[in-house]
Amino acid sequence: MERTRIAVAGASGLIGSALVRSLTADGHEVVRLVRHAPRSEAEVRWDPERGQVDAAGLAGCSAVVNLAGAGVGDHRWTDAYKRRIHDSRVHGTAALAKAVAALDERPRVFVNGSAMGYYGETGERVVDESAPAGRGFLPELCVEWEAAAEPARAAGVRTALTRTGLVVARGGGAWG
Repeated sequence: MERTRIAVAGASGLIGSALVRSLTADGHEVVRLVRHAPRSEAEVRWDPERGQVDAAGLAGCSAVVNLAGAGVGDHRWTDAYKRRIHDSRVHGTAALAKAVAALDERPRVFVNGSAMGYYGETGERVVDESAPAGRGFLPELCVEWEAAAEPARAAGVRTALTRTGLVVARGGGAWG
């Protein structure tokens, strides 16, 4: 297997930490996007709320994976917290997509988290990727979140949107 350099935003989250463990075990070089001053060459500074990414730290990455965002199951959804959920996803995605698009040597793929919330309440209706977005906070958030990845796609980077559902794990997730 080819050893590749992969940047991961949200590397400390439930899905991100499992992904980092798996990539590292497979021999890949993982670069974590962090909000603090980098403590090693394996960390790159970013500030998703301000839309800032140290793009130089993404140089040489064959993939950039964005799993960052405020937790949706660990807080009451007040108006202020809904704003935090929104901004952490949309602003962070936009910052990463723009940074990826601006690189001289772009990664082969930009993988951006999204959610099954895109579809809204479907009842008994079966949905797939071609189904339209639902209505309400989560579907509208997902539409905006996915649209924020457009600069990477427009720059010719293959862009994959992962619409995950509830995550359950021994170490946390939907049922803590």
